[in-house]
Amino acid sequence: MMVLLLLVLLGQEIGKASSTLYKVGDLDSWGVPIDAKVYSKWPKSHSFKIGDSLLFLYPPSEDSLIQVTASNFKSCNTKDPILYMNDGNSLFNLTQNGTFYFTSGSPGNCQKYQKLLVSVGTYAAEADALSPSSAADADAPSYQNVFGSIPLSQKSSSSSISAFAIAVACAVVGAFM
Repeated sequence: MMVLLLLVLLGQEIGKASSTLYKVGDLDSWGVPIDAKVYSKWPKSHSFKIGDSLLFLYPPSEDSLIQVTASNFKSCNTKDPILYMNDGNSLFNLTQNGTFYFTSGSPGNCQKYQKLLVSVGTYAAEADALSPSSAADADAPSYQNVFGSIPLSQKSSSSSISAFAIAVACAVVGAFM
């Protein structure tokens, strides 16, 4: 029984160590994009899972981040957000499957395509339906990110805890063998 409990705890620690911290927009900060499709393309190049985190970087004196409902995302209604963050270093943890909708809290920025839809699990069809239409930005210039996508591995005490948990679990299992 004790061995089973330790293996379950070990599995949870290993899952934490494999989480990823994504800087939204990769090398760019959270802001009004030059290319209207930046924030609709970016999540398609990543596979988000429970335990991952999104980091939104922006000047706090100029912008903020809000989480909104699907209908408010589509209409750019920024009133009554689900969540409001304005510290310039906003971290959002993906704790469940589903679709998460974000936009700028600054007036008019959502209409300028500063909004992001992130799907965790099997919600890609909904994400495609709410992406900016190609007709709306056909004349907008498009710039390729020459650096590609750069998800940042989460560096925290959870990886050292995992190594410790593995060593303890091996010692305990070895003691019962």
